[in-house]
Amino acid sequence: MMDECRHTRDIRKVTPSALGCEECLKSGSQWVHLRLCRTCGHVGCCDDSPNRHATKHFHATKHPIIEGYDPPEGWAWCYVDEVFVDLGDDVTPQNGPIPRFV
Repeated sequence: MMDECRHTRDIRKVTPSALGCEECLKSGSQWVHLRLCRTCGHVGCCDDSPNRHATKHFHATKHPIIEGYDPPEGWAWCYVDEVFVDLGDDVTPQNGPIPRFV
């Protein structure tokens, strides 16, 4: 595992794509926690969720950085370098109340 992330320069201000996991909302599935892609704003569910949509989004797009998003937690994860990134004050506010399933 690396000590530093080579992709922090790719972190962008984004608009969340949905008020919950985009794919789970469409299919009626449940999630545990949400992750926000800091490249495009896709909202997906975490790897503890049945469908792991955030990781599937990474594999489909290669967008490297996700933010812990429900609530905004101040950290990000780089899939490529497999390291946590401290976002400090650079967290993405929620657009509204997030539905709870678990």
